[in-house]
Amino acid sequence: MRSMTAYAAKDFSDENINVSLELKSYNNRFLDINIHLPAWLSILEADFRKYLSTRFLRGKIDLYIKVRKDDAVHNVSINSNAALSYNKAITELAKNLNIKEKPSLNLLLGLEGVLEVNTERDTEKYRALLNAMLKETSDKFEEERLREGNDTKENILFNLNVIEESLKKVSEYIPEMEKAIKENIKTRFEELLGDKIDEQRIFAETAMLLVKYSIAEEVSRLSFHLKEFAKEIDSNQSPGKKLDFLSQEMNREINTIGSKIPMQEVSLAVVEMKNALENIREQLRNVE
Repeated sequence: MRSMTAYAAKDFSDENINVSLELKSYNNRFLDINIHLPAWLSILEADFRKYLSTRFLRGKIDLYIKVRKDDAVHNVSINSNAALSYNKAITELAKNLNIKEKPSLNLLLGLEGVLEVNTERDTEKYRALLNAMLKETSDKFEEERLREGNDTKENILFNLNVIEESLKKVSEYIPEMEKAIKENIKTRFEELLGDKIDEQRIFAETAMLLVKYSIAEEVSRLSFHLKEFAKEIDSNQSPGKKLDFLSQEMNREINTIGSKIPMQEVSLAVVEMKNALENIREQLRNVE
């Protein structure tokens, strides 16, 4: 089991370059990958996205890549035509405003399009480095997700055991519940008819109420869901979606049991099951 919340980072530097890579993730119903990197490295984005999608199935994942210093070659040129046009326009404006000052070189160089800088970087040189960094960071990232996932697993198993124990209590009260229904019907008939009791009518009424209030099917289905839940945790590394579905089914059975049996002891057991299941569903929000 893996959590969807994790963080990992990797730095690399030498005399020419200084690169940092960060991975962060949060819980999300689906896989949502967001990549933040310098524009000149955008050609590598598709590869990074494809790699991350093979490593992780769910969660909002943010990848940050920063190059704080590099060995790029900067080709600088002057656009003389742009400079002359700016100079002519500014000089004419100064003349119209009766200003004798001429545009300075610093002013002209700061205007858009006059100074042109073309930066050359070897993107392929960074590809191998960043691929290696991403793999190493993803390994640490996955370790973190597994570590937190194991803690979550222990919490879920604890609450799963609470539900199992409470269900056993409920099952123990089924015979008592059936006996109470029979006695209640017999008492009502005696109050209404005295000694003229129709045993067949009592049996029919009892059978109808037992069908109406029987929780045998709910107990059986809930027991099955509990077994499937535990099996899924042990056999599936990314069971989040399946467990979420099973928890919804378990919630339905628990609510039905609670609505059918008004006995205080059963109601208390149902409350325990509901609380434990709510804790499980809260934990599942962060399970891949």
